[in-house]
Amino acid sequence: MNTILRKSILGIAGLTVAGGLAAGPLNHDTSTPAARDAAVTTAPAAAKLDTATLIPHGVQGAQSRIDLNDEQTANVKAIIAATKKAGMDERAAVVSIATALQESKLENLGHLGDRNDHDSQGLFQQRPSSGWGTVEQITDPEYSTTAFLKGLKQVDGWQDMPLTKAAQTVQVSAYPDHYAQWEQQAADLVAQHWNS
Repeated sequence: MNTILRKSILGIAGLTVAGGLAAGPLNHDTSTPAARDAAVTTAPAAAKLDTATLIPHGVQGAQSRIDLNDEQTANVKAIIAATKKAGMDERAAVVSIATALQESKLENLGHLGDRNDHDSQGLFQQRPSSGWGTVEQITDPEYSTTAFLKGLKQVDGWQDMPLTKAAQTVQVSAYPDHYAQWEQQAADLVAQHWNS
């Protein structure tokens, strides 16, 4: 996890703890058990996302899946937050996450030396030399996602395209069909984290 992101997360966690302690005891509840049970049963459940919204064309081909560590999960959440901030929907988040799964396995990659594909870096393996931004920008998950989504918005009819075609139109990859293998995991991650 990069240093800036780690410091930001730790800073937010510290503010949350400090805010909670200043507000009073964490487990102070004066309601009766019956009132607590009623509150639990009447609280609105988070809206469940429809598979038809997340995968409108069905998955194409064999699907891949990887276990995510904390950094990768944080990057999923950053992609979802940037998608919401851009005013785009859950399907855009699925396309973005599947693309980042293919390009970097959701790891915010810096320059890989001899193993690098030209000057590709970050979650989406964007290239400074191709106009995606500076190295610092494209290794920032919010910036790189916003840049990807800006490209996606410029693709006429992306909402009606299979995921791999929409992703490929933005990314111009040497392996255009490889995005499809991540659609199910990307949809599952959006379903899990969109309302969290």
